[in-house]
Amino acid sequence: MSPESLQSLIVLLIGFAVAGSLATGYQLVTEQPLSFRLLNGGAQLMTLLAIPVLTFAAPFVIMRNIIRGSRIERRRFEFVMLATALAGFWSLMSGTVVVTAFRAFSLLFA
Repeated sequence: MSPESLQSLIVLLIGFAVAGSLATGYQLVTEQPLSFRLLNGGAQLMTLLAIPVLTFAAPFVIMRNIIRGSRIERRRFEFVMLATALAGFWSLMSGTVVVTAFRAFSLLFA
């Protein structure tokens, strides 16, 4: 495995870890699972605060919903694979932002 591939895999895993941590933290505080329905609240403060949380927690929410949907609704394999690829790409991008932010803060405080 090339170093670039290994780095991409680590960033992908960091993205999923951050997504899971945010979703679990939200559920711990509010006692309800994180959902995209938070964006339906109109122009309220809670809706605006939900945007950054959902931006980084979306891969977890997508995977949770697709796994539940595949069990309950018997969704087709192609749909599940497409959602998994979307969640993986989203996780890779959000993981890149997190890693870049950590690098920037380490340079700032070094």
